[in-house]
Amino acid sequence: MTAHLPVTPAWMCGGCGADWPCATRRRELLAEYHRAPVSLALYLAGHLVEAAQDLAHVPAGHLHNRFLGWSR
Repeated sequence: MTAHLPVTPAWMCGGCGADWPCATRRRELLAEYHRAPVSLALYLAGHLVEAAQDLAHVPAGHLHNRFLGWSR
């Protein structure tokens, strides 16, 4: 079990305090979903939708890059 889970509504990492998903969680997710990239994208997209509601002041493009842009 990872300590790098999102703390809402700020969407900060509970393990290291960085913006979630932090670099550690990104590495963990890539390893967990290495054979299921579409599932990873769907998982992250779900979090993106939730974060967009909580972080309405953050530009949509920034949130997209933060939650999905790195996962390709």
